[in-house]
Amino acid sequence: MRPGDLLFRAVTALAAFAAVALVVGIAYEVVRQAAPAIAHFGLAFIWNTTWNPITRDFGAGAFIVGTLVSSFFAILLAAPLAIAIALFLTELAPRWLRGPVATLVELLAAIPSVVLGLWGILVLGPFLAGTIEPWLSKWLGWLPLFSGSPSQAGMLNAILILTIMIVPIVSSITRELFLRVPRELREGSLALGTTRWEAIRGVVIPYCGPGIAAAIILGVGRAVGEAIAVTQVIGGGTTLHRSLFAPADTLASKIASSYQGASTKLEGESVLYLAAILLVIALLTNIAAQVVVRRAEKRGVL
Repeated sequence: MRPGDLLFRAVTALAAFAAVALVVGIAYEVVRQAAPAIAHFGLAFIWNTTWNPITRDFGAGAFIVGTLVSSFFAILLAAPLAIAIALFLTELAPRWLRGPVATLVELLAAIPSVVLGLWGILVLGPFLAGTIEPWLSKWLGWLPLFSGSPSQAGMLNAILILTIMIVPIVSSITRELFLRVPRELREGSLALGTTRWEAIRGVVIPYCGPGIAAAIILGVGRAVGEAIAVTQVIGGGTTLHRSLFAPADTLASKIASSYQGASTKLEGESVLYLAAILLVIALLTNIAAQVVVRRAEKRGVL
């Protein structure tokens, strides 16, 4: 083997192992520094919903629920919107419109999260508190999710910010999947007398199903790990509320807002315990995405 090939192989192998070592090192350091809190609270920390620095009683329950609720509703809103955008760009939009719209959608992913969070504070929050939340309370207030007083900072604001952040990721991946659908499948379906919508529903979407699922899972991973923008708009509540209008918190936002201001060593270690839990959730999310992607590759979708 030529020296250049050997050098190329060594450099690429070193880069790969360095990435693995970095991940392992980060996980080890987080767990090591969280070890005192893990030993002190045990697994009860996961379902304990109290976070009280005065009584030195800490638990991740409220933040885990906040993470799951915000991610679930964000992907519930973002997935159909992103798929609709991808379908419009690949199936319906004229050629002269596809490029500009696709670029503008993808530019959403380039907006810094702190800027998006600031927009959530200055624009989205007042709009929700003055228009959307009163309307939801009036017509859907009998549901616990939409009960309570309107608020500029709360779970609903965080959900909508996360939705905006997820859409470009899911949309761009889904659009590439739709473009890879074999042309003969579309044309064969249309030749059999189906409408364009029937061809999309019966051929395009089923063919890309595993890839779409992987894109959605990656979007969930993005929502779970977002910290800065969520911290700015979610309100920082440390107790569980049934209403989406009320302030809440997530694992990522709690870590971002509380680590530097921890009043005791135990509180700082408890925040690192939150980080360890978040690492596990992110790891499981990415493993799920990899499993779906590999299945899609076997089918030739990706």
